[in-house]
Amino acid sequence: MGLRLSPDKTLITHIDEGLVFLGWHIQRRRKRGTNRYYVYTYPSRKALKAVMAKVKALCRTTGTHLPLDTLLLRLNPMLRGWCNFFRPGVSSATFQYLSSYVWKRVIKWIRRKHRRTSWKELRRRYGGGQWWLASQNRQLFDPGR
Repeated sequence: MGLRLSPDKTLITHIDEGLVFLGWHIQRRRKRGTNRYYVYTYPSRKALKAVMAKVKALCRTTGTHLPLDTLLLRLNPMLRGWCNFFRPGVSSATFQYLSSYVWKRVIKWIRRKHRRTSWKELRRRYGGGQWWLASQNRQLFDPGR
């Protein structure tokens, strides 16, 4: 057939070093508490940075004159899709990190929207007295749950 392997696209490595394939970091590691080794799949750092960049861009480009619902309508489907793609792997630590990052970004957006409002008032208005953000119609998707 005349096919050749491209050195730029071909990676020959040991499984203990790991490799990145389709956004997954695949690596063999020792299971904690035992001496047995298993192959684990994690979301790659590049995939995590990409979704974090999208969250950051959405929070920056959504105007503060718009309601929180507008931001959540754009943010939630993207986060839900990313998390559904990486759900089968060992992803809970990554999801917790992403959850924290998204919450901080949306809080930053709300603080820009209401510059002189206290934390107590913002929490009452956008969290219903709780810390997780929600509007009248929808709640911020929590990747960590």
